[in-house]
Amino acid sequence: MFEAVAFYLFAFLTISMFYIAVTTSQALYALSALAAGMIFISAFFFILGADFLGAVQIVVYSGAVMALYAFGMMFFDTTRDVKEKQGNKAIVIGLSVISAVLVVLIVSAPIIGSNIEAFYPVTEGAGNVQEVGMVLFTKYLVPFEVAAVMLLVAMIAGIVLAGKKMDLSLTLMNEQEILEMREESKSKKVLP
Repeated sequence: MFEAVAFYLFAFLTISMFYIAVTTSQALYALSALAAGMIFISAFFFILGADFLGAVQIVVYSGAVMALYAFGMMFFDTTRDVKEKQGNKAIVIGLSVISAVLVVLIVSAPIIGSNIEAFYPVTEGAGNVQEVGMVLFTKYLVPFEVAAVMLLVAMIAGIVLAGKKMDLSLTLMNEQEILEMREESKSKKVLP
């Protein structure tokens, strides 16, 4: 009975938080609702007895990913329209195909290599976290390391992209210069 009540409660809360995240026009409200929805998703894992996945859901999605979104929202002006520069379509298609093939290979590698076994099998008394750790660092070590490298590359790319727009420092400017810069940017938006 407790599990059913908890499931319906967290299902309602999760859906309502994601609905707010999708429908609101305020970036801060959307980020807060998205973080709350991610935390409510972790409750499903705890109800099912998957404590490790529940903790990972909170730490990774609610912590790291939401912090990344928050930093992204701080670096970019959400009030102005963004015009993307179209690059070479052959390069984009080529990189997309290579990425798709790599994802398929990484995901299918553990399935194909089903004969891989841990040198130190988990004993019967071990908990959920020990079993996940043993499998993760034996059978799924290569995809785990590839994911770590991909996260490192994404972090470096985010730092580089954020650093490109840091020509001016508002803390070193006086009020008059900031007002002139705002007026100049407003006049550029009005002109075609």
